[in-house]
Amino acid sequence: MPRDWDAFYRKAPTPGPPAFVVRAFGPFLPPGRVLDLAGGLGRNARYFRERGHLVVLVERSREALRRLAGTPGLTLLEADLEAPGALAHLPPGPFAGIVLSYYVNRPLLQALPPLLAPGGLLLVEGFSRREAERRGRPESPFYWEPWELLTPPLGLALRAFGEGWMEGYRAFAVYSKP
Repeated sequence: MPRDWDAFYRKAPTPGPPAFVVRAFGPFLPPGRVLDLAGGLGRNARYFRERGHLVVLVERSREALRRLAGTPGLTLLEADLEAPGALAHLPPGPFAGIVLSYYVNRPLLQALPPLLAPGGLLLVEGFSRREAERRGRPESPFYWEPWELLTPPLGLALRAFGEGWMEGYRAFAVYSKP
């Protein structure tokens, strides 16, 4: 995992397609704002913008934010989601959708239900522990444990789940707020 995100995003090409969970379940979001956490160069945010959603993208890299500056319908928020007290500074909801794509932050995941609007969806995707082992990083905390995403954050219901080989061992979950 790159640690100098500014250096990483200086070299990163234009973002590719959105995450699988966004492509598969994004069309089911109700109208409203979307929160893209650790949004990088905005591959998921762009998907939702093209479908008429206003998007708030939270990212720690100033380089990524610089590259996204001026994108219509995109509000940018610089924040290190791992800093002490960071969760208290998340933008206020409600959001029709929240995306947590390829960023594992368990306390953040548990803090998201109050930000989601009734009927809204929380879309989560990332690499699994099996991928960490395949890459020789078995002790890394940046991977989802087997079946971990089957348990929704308090106040949400599981709508969809998958885990297995998808160009790497990945896991995804879709949670909804009743």
